[in-house]
Amino acid sequence: MSIPDYQSIMLPLLKFAGDKNEHSIRETIEYIADFFGLNEKERREVLPSGRQYIIDNRVGWAKTYLKKAGLLESTKRSYFKITDLGLEVLQKNPQEINVKYLEQFPQFIEFRNLRRETAGEEEENLTQTPQELLEYGFQRINKDLASELLNRVKKTSPRFFEKLVVELLIKMGYGGSLKDAGKAIGQSGDGGIDGIIKEDKLGLDIIYIQAKRWEDAVGSADVRNFVGSLAGQKANKGVFITTSHFSKDALDYVKTIPHKVILIDGETLAQLMIENDVGVSRITSYDVKKIDSGYFEEE
Repeated sequence: MSIPDYQSIMLPLLKFAGDKNEHSIRETIEYIADFFGLNEKERREVLPSGRQYIIDNRVGWAKTYLKKAGLLESTKRSYFKITDLGLEVLQKNPQEINVKYLEQFPQFIEFRNLRRETAGEEEENLTQTPQELLEYGFQRINKDLASELLNRVKKTSPRFFEKLVVELLIKMGYGGSLKDAGKAIGQSGDGGIDGIIKEDKLGLDIIYIQAKRWEDAVGSADVRNFVGSLAGQKANKGVFITTSHFSKDALDYVKTIPHKVILIDGETLAQLMIENDVGVSRITSYDVKKIDSGYFEEE
């Protein structure tokens, strides 16, 4: 069973509230998950931000739409119950409740018109909640940006690539200062760099770095040579960065060794650059806010 869209949740949710009792959003989510027979994996599937389960988000938005139509009402923080209008709707035994169905209620019209203006398309044809549209849209933008960014990185000179890696590591909190990191790495050759960098600003431990501007996959032999370099440097930690990708043998190999070796492929490199503002600039940002229910609670 796949996770139901928020409109499919509306009728089961209203029927659940039809007992006239006060219900919490948490027990409602559990009921809906059981109603649709979701397995544990589906219940724990998260939005791209990783901050909320998809089923939680969709139940929350289904409840919001029913409230906007006047079929549900809030009683206290995270609790709600059915209204007289909601009971009237259930008595009519509708086969389905969706956005189009809710348009018959005057109190829903203003909310509906606002959604049409901001969504830019007919809502009844959407299966994703407004928050999902925002997060998945952001994910698509980031994916396209990462692809373009990696192509740019592959075209840079070895010297520029060296500078890029140093700056990224500094932005991530490694290497102490940019000057220290540059001195520590600074040995270019064969389209990549090799060297050591401080794990922290005090230099309590060091990390050995190897980076390759390659198109072909990095195999287990290349990673074994890197691990051998670690032993020669008496280091236990290393980071291998490539603009391409690692073979399955290489990925399996690092799981079997006592050294702590992190493999960063081109896709991960691009994402780290985006997250740490290396090679990208911010166009704009949006703060997504919600009601602070606790603020409105009176003593």
